[in-house]
Amino acid sequence: MTHLRKIMLEELQRRHYSEATTQRYIRLVERFARHFHCSPDRLGTRHIREYQAQLFTVQKLSPGSVTNHLCALRFFYIQTLKRPWSIADTPYPKKRHRLPTILSQEEVAQLIDAACTPFHRTILMTLYATGVRDAELTHLKFSDIDSRRMVIHIQGGKGRQDRDVMLSPVLLDELRSHWRRLPKKSSTLLFPGNRWHTGVRPIDTKTPRHACQYAARRAGIKKRVYPHLLRHCFATHLLEAGADLHTIQILLGHHDLKETAIYLHLSQRHLHPTASPLDALVLKGRSQQED
Repeated sequence: MTHLRKIMLEELQRRHYSEATTQRYIRLVERFARHFHCSPDRLGTRHIREYQAQLFTVQKLSPGSVTNHLCALRFFYIQTLKRPWSIADTPYPKKRHRLPTILSQEEVAQLIDAACTPFHRTILMTLYATGVRDAELTHLKFSDIDSRRMVIHIQGGKGRQDRDVMLSPVLLDELRSHWRRLPKKSSTLLFPGNRWHTGVRPIDTKTPRHACQYAARRAGIKKRVYPHLLRHCFATHLLEAGADLHTIQILLGHHDLKETAIYLHLSQRHLHPTASPLDALVLKGRSQQED
């Protein structure tokens, strides 16, 4: 497996997969091989189907998690071993599409005001003001802030795609205050790591997650709050304010407009003006009280 691991690693890097995806794919293929106590190049479609069933029935994994396993195996067999792969023989499970619970603008304000530290407050404001993914946030640099054009450059986002998002004047003021608070001014990182925020490496994705959780608890918000929820809030509130879907698609870095169309289901502006057919009925009186 060591030789195959090296080849797979080279193929993933050649196609510019992120470090996290690279390590995940290799780990999942190794787990598949350990399950059968056999090198994966000696396993075939029958083993993949059996393994897929085991992931569902024994490990009780979600459809999304099973799909991650299949994507890793598909890459290994097609790109590393140069073998054919039949979707018909190993179909991807259907995922349940759940709509996220959105915070109102008042709740977002309460969340930001309840931040545990000024550092956490800046993180929450940046997530909501830009709609960036948490991994994109952690790698932001001060050089990405363009105060002349009032944009923030997002470099190496999902799919290795760069994009620009708007820079709010309110956020710009907060980022300037944030820079003055940092103990080590030589850092190029917007959010340097370690306890004192003086590290040469950025914060990890646990930091924005904890910032959301602690602030939600202090604000008394019962909804589950996490960094990606603020991205959903950013898009939904933009749509409610009159922004068009294509603009939001560009700001979020979506490749397909279908990904962005989910926010039509969440926007109050699109839901409330549509009357229920019940309102057009002429009903006789009200329901009688039960004894």
